[in-house]
Amino acid sequence: MGPVRLDYRDRMTFDGWLADTRASYDTVAADYADLVRDLLDRTPYERAVLALFAGRVKSAGPVADVGCGAGRVTAHLRDLGVDAFGIDLSPAMIDVARRDHPGLRFEVGSMTDLGLADASVAGLIAWYSLIHVPDDELDPVLQHFRRVVRPGGPLLLAFHAGDGTRLKTRGYGGHPMNVYVHLRRPADLTARLDAAGFAVEAQMSLSSAESDAGAMLLARRMP
Repeated sequence: MGPVRLDYRDRMTFDGWLADTRASYDTVAADYADLVRDLLDRTPYERAVLALFAGRVKSAGPVADVGCGAGRVTAHLRDLGVDAFGIDLSPAMIDVARRDHPGLRFEVGSMTDLGLADASVAGLIAWYSLIHVPDDELDPVLQHFRRVVRPGGPLLLAFHAGDGTRLKTRGYGGHPMNVYVHLRRPADLTARLDAAGFAVEAQMSLSSAESDAGAMLLARRMP
């Protein structure tokens, strides 16, 4: 089953951090796409993890790239034979993704309220897209992830490792932004995943063009 098509431009309203995140990425969308377009060409370890994830879900059904941005990871997964589609909070990002990757499926939506049916995806990836979610909103997001992933399906999270939160006021071509970036310890996120019904099977920490202090967790949705 593919994604539920919802016109969030007309039907969703946001406030607080969601509104700030959407407005910030609407502002930087075009420059963001240009700046990150070729990052995977310079990150062999990330490509290896994505290939491992792809091997788990290839031919298994649709896979959601949640917080897909301009669609570069979605497109990479499609090149690996995965039936991947993208969801992002920013309508401008989705416009760029559709422009750059015609023929792929991209939808505007929020990870806080995924417009997907229960157990409708074979796997889910959140590639540096949890970084703006506050701690008190993180557990409900992970529960949404569990709801839409089929039992036994994989979940791949990439994030900035560490402690603390910083306010990002400018970025991606010097445009103004107003988003908080939350760093998280892998052990803490592993505990949250366990509470949400996922079993973490692999962990990697690395420094690369994607993140100076990156981390990835590969988990499996428990029954």
